[in-house]
Amino acid sequence: MGMNERIADRLIEAGVPLDRRALAQAARRLLADEAPLAGPGVVNEVVDGLVGLGPIEELLRDPTVSDVLVNQFDDIWVERAGRLEPTTVRFSSPEAVTAAVERVIAPLGLRLDRASPAVDARLPDGSRLHAIVPPISIDGPAMAVRRFTDAVPTLDALVSSGAIRPEGAEFLRAAVADRSNLVVTGGTGAGKTTLLNILSKEIPGDQRVVTVEDAAELTISGHCIRLEARPANSDGAGQVSLEQLLRHALRLRPDRIIVGEVRGSEAIDLIAAMTTGHDGSMGTVHASTEGEALARLETLALSGERRVPATTIRRQIRDGVDVLVLMARQGGERVVAAISEVGEDGVRVLYEC
Repeated sequence: MGMNERIADRLIEAGVPLDRRALAQAARRLLADEAPLAGPGVVNEVVDGLVGLGPIEELLRDPTVSDVLVNQFDDIWVERAGRLEPTTVRFSSPEAVTAAVERVIAPLGLRLDRASPAVDARLPDGSRLHAIVPPISIDGPAMAVRRFTDAVPTLDALVSSGAIRPEGAEFLRAAVADRSNLVVTGGTGAGKTTLLNILSKEIPGDQRVVTVEDAAELTISGHCIRLEARPANSDGAGQVSLEQLLRHALRLRPDRIIVGEVRGSEAIDLIAAMTTGHDGSMGTVHASTEGEALARLETLALSGERRVPATTIRRQIRDGVDVLVLMARQGGERVVAAISEVGEDGVRVLYEC
């Protein structure tokens, strides 16, 4: 048994609360007696093995890392500045990966095993975790963690970085002020949620905002109610869907509704909100072009149990959505590729950035 495992066992035997600060203090005391020359990194390693995600915690503490991707126990990558990089960090075994995930999801009432081989979770710091294990993950447990950061840039910062042209930034600022309904679209990792966060900062503080998210990532200050969906627990009960949350949101007297990502039949409720007095509402949808975004909204709106003619949905989308913002990745950077206006005749590009 190595020193780290021995210290961890003694902490458990001593009944130290599974709190990061308490464990770190107790570990320092033990190491002062057993290994006085051990560096501060040993304390982190011991604590990470008890309450965190083990060896990848050091990657999650790196502010330059946006995603940590565990392909196999000994094949771990990170994303920095939009680029994927391999790391030298390793788990000791496939079982150690599964154990690390179980450690952080157990307090959330979730489980990961052969009967329930995939899990989505929001960690205490707001980061998003998705893990998947055999039998549906053929080569062993895999995991992706997207780090949460509360450092939200501004439109001016996007202009300075070249992610958007000045006239595009001014148009978006005016669109939010005028309470236009906006939908941000783009591919995976294009920066949709980041832009939504930035645009939300332009909302006047006296307006009541209700956010609806699958995993809470928006950081809106002021008069805001934040709602987050909940998966079923280990007994298959307690699920709260985005569609249910949107219906609750409509009853909370919002001035604006913001949906982190529209991915299901809740699309029909967001479209309804946009056309029935909740001007200035926003959301994101996964699509590669503006036309695909409108088509996806239509498909999602039609995917629920409510039977509404496709022509009616299509007309409501045209009436409800005022502005489409297309995000893209260019050379590893996330940029605002285009800003378009939605009208009866379709989509008209206003700015190509």
